[in-house]
Amino acid sequence: MPQDFAARLIAWQRAHGRHGLPWQGADAYRVWLSEIMLQQTQVVTVIPYFERFVASFPNIAALAAASEEQVLAHWSGLGYYARGRNLHKAAQLIMAKHGGEFPRDFEQILELPGIGRSTAAAVCALAYHERRAILDGNVKRVLARYCGIAGWSGNKQVEEKLWQQAEALLPERDVATYTQALMDMGATVCTRSRPKCALCPVQADCVALQTERIAELPAPRPRKAVPEKQATFLLLMHGNDILLEKRPGSGIWGGLWCPPQLEDGLESDYVQRNGMVLSDRTELPVFTHTFTHFKLHITPVLLRMKQKPQRVQQAGSVWLDVEEALRAAIPTPVRKMLEGLI
Repeated sequence: MPQDFAARLIAWQRAHGRHGLPWQGADAYRVWLSEIMLQQTQVVTVIPYFERFVASFPNIAALAAASEEQVLAHWSGLGYYARGRNLHKAAQLIMAKHGGEFPRDFEQILELPGIGRSTAAAVCALAYHERRAILDGNVKRVLARYCGIAGWSGNKQVEEKLWQQAEALLPERDVATYTQALMDMGATVCTRSRPKCALCPVQADCVALQTERIAELPAPRPRKAVPEKQATFLLLMHGNDILLEKRPGSGIWGGLWCPPQLEDGLESDYVQRNGMVLSDRTELPVFTHTFTHFKLHITPVLLRMKQKPQRVQQAGSVWLDVEEALRAAIPTPVRKMLEGLI
């Protein structure tokens, strides 16, 4: 009963779904931006970032003309920074290959950096009202429960079954409303824990509800031991200025500004190698930052300089006032350390 399923969701979305989000009913640029920001990040977190971003980069041309540093400064705190770098690269590609117009063709959208099948389909459905199926995390959960599809949704065979259902359940029209309904359902009703089944418009024929398998579906990601790593960050200060170094373009925090990081903890070697003369040393409390695949235990060490050493004033490093540093492209743990210095 694909049409009936879609019709119930569309009616529910119009009456109870989320309305007034800043990217709803917007052009392809804003829909694309919102889809990238919403990957791994909740709506309530994304909204202020989205609004600041489009205020500074109101269109693709403005985004393409910006520096990576400016883009990452606006991304600072959102995490998964490759998203911001890919967004910037894609904007430049759109300027070069598509005359600054976001492409309408699904295959051309798929060619852009950082865009996969579901994101490309979401732009086509929400901005261009094309009949395209999406399959983000929320939608996977809704379909796994409604259709009774067992297994972890990251498994290729399970994911293929979910894609088949996503395609089969598509309505002939009102695709944008239907797509928004699926996302809203997963975010507000068919939630991972404590879903509000009594409010669900398709509860009558939801396999998971009828067979009492709501807690089982979808199966969680297979658990693995999370590796734990240690790192020391040197907060090198002269007055209210702090030394930051630009990270390599790839990897964790690629392209962002951080205090010097020591993996081996050989702080004295670093100080001596860079000709630093200290006036004070304070070891600050250790704290932990959790990434998707590992935990990083961070030891911040505050080192106050008698004078700024010349040897570290080179390409890739800069002295900034702490307040200015907080406005730069810095990752969340660095922001936490710097805020502790004010």
